[in-house]
Amino acid sequence: MINNKRILLIVTGGIAACKTPELIRQLTKAGARVRVILSKGGAQFVTPMTLGALSGDTVYQDLFSLTDENTMGHIELSRDADLVVVAPATADIMAKMAAGLTDDLASTTLLATDKPVIIAPSMNVRMWEHPATRNNVKTLISRGISVIGPEEGDMACGEYGMGRMSEPCDITETVERFFSADGRLSGFRALVTSGPTHEAIDPVRFLANRSSGKQGHAIARALAGLGADTTLITGPTGLADLSGVAMVHVESARDMLAACQSVLPSDIAVCAAAVADWRVADQATRKIKKTGNAGPPPLALCENPDILHILGHGGKRRPGLLIGFAAETDNVIDHGRLKREQKNCDWILANNVSPDSGTFGGDYNTIHFIHRDGVEDWPRLTKDQVAEKLADRIAITLERTS
Repeated sequence: MINNKRILLIVTGGIAACKTPELIRQLTKAGARVRVILSKGGAQFVTPMTLGALSGDTVYQDLFSLTDENTMGHIELSRDADLVVVAPATADIMAKMAAGLTDDLASTTLLATDKPVIIAPSMNVRMWEHPATRNNVKTLISRGISVIGPEEGDMACGEYGMGRMSEPCDITETVERFFSADGRLSGFRALVTSGPTHEAIDPVRFLANRSSGKQGHAIARALAGLGADTTLITGPTGLADLSGVAMVHVESARDMLAACQSVLPSDIAVCAAAVADWRVADQATRKIKKTGNAGPPPLALCENPDILHILGHGGKRRPGLLIGFAAETDNVIDHGRLKREQKNCDWILANNVSPDSGTFGGDYNTIHFIHRDGVEDWPRLTKDQVAEKLADRIAITLERTS
C-alpha cells in the first residue's frame, strides 16, 4: 500500500522515542523507504546505530555537519520525501514549528519542507493541557498539519492522563491511510457547514453558541484530502481558511441556508454547524440603550430555518449522502435517532456537549454514529481523527454504491 513511498521520520527528545525502532520496522514492512533525522534529545533515548540499522539509511543529526550537508543537506532532506512524520513530537518541537524557529536540523528541515507533515505528540499531561501547547496545536492544524494522538494512559513520569504517543501500529495505519486516500473521492462534490451562527439583536449584540468550528473544518479538510470538490460554509470562527477548499463565510442561519442552496446539488453534505434555533424577530437598527430602572427590553424570538430538515426534504436537490450532527446534553443516542428520522438524513453523529465534556471549543470528540441499522460508539478521538474516520466511511459507502 505504501510501497517505495519515501518517509522522513523526525525523532525528537521524549521517552516515546524508544518506540521508534518498532515504528520503522512497521513502516518498512509496509513497503516504505524510511530516512531518519534524530535530534539531540531523541539521541538520549535511542541510538543512531539502531535507527540506521533498521532504516537501512544514514541517520542525520547535525545541522552543521559538512559531510551531511554535502550529501543530503536540510533543504534536500525536506524535499526528498513524500511525507514527513514527527514521532515523538515533543512540546518543544511543536512550539518551534508554530513559531517558525530553526535552531537544529529537525526544526530547520520542518520549516523548509514543502511536503505533508503528520505529528504524533508525546508529553506529560500538564504540558499537553497547557494553553501554550493548545494554541500551538491549533496553529499547526490551521496550517494543514495532521495530528495523531496523543492517547490517554499511564506515563513514564508516574502520572496518568492525555499525552502518550500513539502506538506504532496506529501511526503506521495513519500513514497507510494517507497514501491510499488520494483521489478516493475525486469527482464527488461535498458541502460542509461549520461553526456557530450569529443572530443579531442590534448592530453590536447577537445571540450565538459556543461552537468553535473545529470539527466542521476538520471534516472539510479530510474530504478535500480524499479528492472531493469541497465547499465549506462557515459561521464566525477564529479558524484560518483551509487551502484546497472553497470557503464561504456567513453570519446568520438564513445566510447559511442561502449559501447551502447556492451550491446544491452535492453528492455529500455534512451539516456540522451549530445553527441557532432562534433569532430576534425585529432586529434593532440602533444599539439598544439602558433606560434607567425600566429593566431589560423584551426580546421577541422567532424560529430560524432548519437547514438539515430542508436539505433532507429537498426532493431532487437532496444531497446524495446527507449527514448531520446532534449536539446534546442528555439522552444523546435517543435524541440522535429521532433527529435522523425527522430530518430524513442518512447518518447522525451524536455527541455530548455538556460543559464537563469539553467538546465545544475542545480538540476531542466522542461520537455515537447513528445509521439506519443501528448505533456505533466510536472511542474518544481528536476532531481530526473523527474527520478522517468519517471521510473514510463516506468514501467506502460511495465506492459501494457507485
